[in-house]
Amino acid sequence: MVEENTGANKDEQIGFHKGALSTLAKERQELSKILGIVEQLMQMHVKALQELGVDLVKMAEDQKGTAGKTESKPIEDLVNK
Repeated sequence: MVEENTGANKDEQIGFHKGALSTLAKERQELSKILGIVEQLMQMHVKALQELGVDLVKMAEDQKGTAGKTESKPIEDLVNK
């Protein structure tokens, strides 16, 4: 009787873990989609800034040069320069 109960418990655990993996795989797919959308939006904004004459390479170099010297600033401060 104890062996049957243990077998059922093991089957429940296997089912639980399989279900969890299935759910997590779907979540990972959705996260990948979201990352793709975010990347597209970022590229659109980069392109728009370049068309407006903003030198993003220079901004990145300026940030890289001062990264160790100052505390990090919120993104709003960087965009509003």
